[in-house]
Amino acid sequence: MNMTDLMLTILRKIAFACAVVLLVSPAILFFFWMLSLSFKNEVDNMAFPPVFIPNPPTLANFTTVFENNDFLQYFINSLIVTGGAVGIGLAVGIPAGYGIARSRSAKYAVLILLARMTPALSFLIPLYIVFSSLALVGTVWALIISHLVITIPIIVWVMMGYFEGLPSELEDAALVDGCSPWQSFIHIAVPLAKPGIVIAGILSFIFSWNNFVFSVVLGGRHARTLPSAVYNSMSFEQVSWGPLAASALLVTLPILVITILAQRQIVAGLSAGGLKD
Repeated sequence: MNMTDLMLTILRKIAFACAVVLLVSPAILFFFWMLSLSFKNEVDNMAFPPVFIPNPPTLANFTTVFENNDFLQYFINSLIVTGGAVGIGLAVGIPAGYGIARSRSAKYAVLILLARMTPALSFLIPLYIVFSSLALVGTVWALIISHLVITIPIIVWVMMGYFEGLPSELEDAALVDGCSPWQSFIHIAVPLAKPGIVIAGILSFIFSWNNFVFSVVLGGRHARTLPSAVYNSMSFEQVSWGPLAASALLVTLPILVITILAQRQIVAGLSAGGLKD
């Protein structure tokens, strides 16, 4: 490698690093500002010029969140709703994505894309009417079923693209050896698609966990999920920035932990999914 190529390589790396910093720094700044707000009292939160470092740090905002909200119940509801929606979504979405990919049905792919692009708020009124007639408003089941509108299109779209990148020769060989199409799917296609399943599960979990509107409208008082705790930290008189930031941090924490623990699987899945034969 001559000097010119070396300089070009260095310049590309510097430009890439600058682009990453430019794109990521606002999100990091907002996260640390939320972290700062959650550990400061209201006097420091309303101070001008802003006080960034808490002096001293306080846990009063977190105490207020747990005292004024049934936070533990919201957390349990979130786990049940998100876990149920992701589990059912994977059970439905993986075979659906496989079938669309192997049959090369472009029209069904377009329908899935439209379902993915349609705002979830568009389904709210029809779902509310249906659940009201079935007396399911205010129950966890209403939230699980409504969250399938979010999870299934994501899972089907991700798995459809992933199965398209897998070679079909192994499945054909299994069929020749006497396997049924279902056995070929279970024993050949699904193990090969594990990285894609991880990605689909994590993405659907994130979108379902962060959903707010379905929880407020369909959840009622006892079946609301965790994002409702953020809403309950706001009032008509004023915004309590400390409890609001503490609630937002507690809602974000499970997603952050899952992403950190599964980052290797995410990278492996994205890398494997990008390989085409």
